[in-house]
Amino acid sequence: MLVDTRRRSAVRFGYTLLLGFFLGGLLTHLSVMFLPDSAARTFLTTSVDVSLGPLAMDLVAVAFTLGPLLINLNVLTLVGVFLVALIARSWI
Repeated sequence: MLVDTRRRSAVRFGYTLLLGFFLGGLLTHLSVMFLPDSAARTFLTTSVDVSLGPLAMDLVAVAFTLGPLLINLNVLTLVGVFLVALIARSWI
């Protein structure tokens, strides 16, 4: 049985990033709630914002707008992606 491993690895990479971003966002929210004001909290929760959009498409029959797409990256987001990648690598 032939399986296209490139497609499977691209889908796995997308799922890993998506779940890692969600886990990193959860870790960031929990650290904001429970860590006291300190240098560690500032380091862990300071983020870089990347945005793309909005993208407007006006076709003859349909018009729609997508965006803006916003990604917040911080240390805990990278930790979340790393943890999900480790889990995905060992289970899948």
